[in-house]
Amino acid sequence: MQKNLVIVESPAKAKTIGKFLGKDYKVKASVGHVRDLPKSSLGIDIENNFKPKYITIRGKGPIVQELKKEAKKSDRIFLATDPDREGEAISWHLAHILGMKEDEPIRVEFNEITKDAVLNAMKRPRAIDRNLVDAQQARRILDRLVGYKISPLLWRKIKKGLSAGRVQSVTVKLICDKEKEIEAFIPEEYWSIKAILEEDKTPFEANFYGIVEKGKDKKIEISNEEEVKKILDTIDKDNFIVDEVKKGTRRRNPYPPYTTSTLQQDASKKLGFSTRKSMMIAQQLYEGVDIKKEGTIGLITYIRTDSTRVSEEAVNLTKSYIIDNYGKAYSNGGKLYNNKGKKEAQDAHEGIRPTSILRRPEDIKNSLTLDQFKLYNLIWKRFLSSQMSPAKFDTLSVKILSNNNIFKASGSKLNFDGFLKIYNMEENDDKDVEIPMLKEGQKIKVNKIQPNQHFTQPPSRYTEASLIKTLEELGIGRPSTYAPTISTILNREYVNISKKSFMPTELGILVNDLLEEYFEGIVNEEFTADLEEKLDRIAEGKYAWQLVVDDFYKKFDVVLKKAEEEIEKIVIEDEVTDVICEKCGKNMVIKYGRYGKFLACPGYPECKNTKAIVDKLDIPCPICGGDIVRRRSKKGRQFYGCSNFPDCNFVSWDEPIKEKCPQCNGSMVKRKSKKGITKKCMDKECGYSRIEKE
Repeated sequence: MQKNLVIVESPAKAKTIGKFLGKDYKVKASVGHVRDLPKSSLGIDIENNFKPKYITIRGKGPIVQELKKEAKKSDRIFLATDPDREGEAISWHLAHILGMKEDEPIRVEFNEITKDAVLNAMKRPRAIDRNLVDAQQARRILDRLVGYKISPLLWRKIKKGLSAGRVQSVTVKLICDKEKEIEAFIPEEYWSIKAILEEDKTPFEANFYGIVEKGKDKKIEISNEEEVKKILDTIDKDNFIVDEVKKGTRRRNPYPPYTTSTLQQDASKKLGFSTRKSMMIAQQLYEGVDIKKEGTIGLITYIRTDSTRVSEEAVNLTKSYIIDNYGKAYSNGGKLYNNKGKKEAQDAHEGIRPTSILRRPEDIKNSLTLDQFKLYNLIWKRFLSSQMSPAKFDTLSVKILSNNNIFKASGSKLNFDGFLKIYNMEENDDKDVEIPMLKEGQKIKVNKIQPNQHFTQPPSRYTEASLIKTLEELGIGRPSTYAPTISTILNREYVNISKKSFMPTELGILVNDLLEEYFEGIVNEEFTADLEEKLDRIAEGKYAWQLVVDDFYKKFDVVLKKAEEEIEKIVIEDEVTDVICEKCGKNMVIKYGRYGKFLACPGYPECKNTKAIVDKLDIPCPICGGDIVRRRSKKGRQFYGCSNFPDCNFVSWDEPIKEKCPQCNGSMVKRKSKKGITKKCMDKECGYSRIEKE
């Protein structure tokens, strides 16, 4: 008989941990949750203090039976699910299914999947934390009440397939509100005046600041061309005198280790990863990767965290690594990043870091996929740099006068790179801006006075990175909810992505307007953030979950009944196209299906003709001369193919262009990258390629 059974969520995690624990342990995976509320009904007894009705998730029966079978053969059972509320709830459900006592030491928790961390955790099992379970249970019940009460209302009043959610609806509202700001924006004119100066054959720039009035510097905002002309009339190009020179220093401190949110933001900005992709790859790195000469091991700490705290052991090891490899001047002495002043951080586990700083990205690159390497490299560099010294800059600021007009110039030069030696990811930040050494009273040569007209710009739409940052700042949702929330609002077609930015669809605006009108007190930023805080208090044992849910439902039920009575049926007209149905002659309309948009005949059901929407490029196929069209692979990746497929098998991941190769006159393609736009010949034997800046 086996002595011990350990249950985790994923098979990958089970495989990694199984190698650490040895023959006296059997490690099995629950493959996520095994029990949940039923999909076919509300599953909550509102009259009986919101008691949930849990059932075994469809398809999980064989897994549950296998776990029961293994449990009977074991002397002890340990539940080693993820170290967060969700993981605690999964352990609680497993304990219920397997007949275990939740107040006994059955729960094992570790922040990283390394041999030492797992073995140490196995020595310190604890009881299931019911407060964490209740917090997760309250979230699940609140989300079910909102989703299962508002969604059917949307089906009846607008169309089937719509959904509303406590967090997803607020996220859509943020995107819609941003669009309203953009539409209401009125550009305002303003001007700047730049002086192109020169000293000792070194050109530099100074910008108009204002005037000297009663011995004091007064900043002037220039609103129109008339004001520019008045200022230009008072500037004497032959009389630019240095009035003040200030030397100084500036420090730039390193960033703290990643939280879930900041990792998602950086992976989006620097690697172009979606939040879903970032979390999927991070999960792989956390659960374990087979590293040559080491075996399977977790490469990073737990990935769902809002804390930047770091263990003393990791700090000390990293401090030694920095001193040994870069010198003592590059170490900041070891910083723990303890989250002081960040009240919303739950601080349940550490920030995201490598399980060992000694496992350098380049050394294990051959054991990782390209995407795994990119993300691990980002995490490794961020953590290493967080333990390094600040960068130091020498600064110089100069005030120049011309007939009481003030021009200012400033420059900086990197004196000591510090953490920037490792983590200089911002391409336009901290570049040296040098101006010549000047003396007070010195006369400066003027090459040109250059006035420029500008207009204020509307606010930018949300990118994935900026949306996640806003959700975190407002306290909406938690790190683990961002990726599924964004996926949901895209799948429901409430928003779409254009040029890497979120735009609301007509459907999204319609649903948001309806929810704002009738559920304004519930589907808004403040209410959602306040509810998140109450969930945190439940986790701390300060609130009873039933009271939080009851307080919410009393208000919710009133507005729900009012909405049901007052909202009229809304008819969404299909978008008519100029494509003619070849079967009946009607103009086809755009419909939305499981796989996106398609063309359908409005004469349905008499005429059932449908067509795919083809996105043609105005470029002939290099093989047969047919139309090149954009397509998507089964995994959603965009590619280019011939409309005559399967008769013509032309295909390309890169976008074909009209330009012909200057070397062989063959067909060319282009691809965007951080360096610019790469244009290359499709004939590999020709090999022509060039990079153009965007």
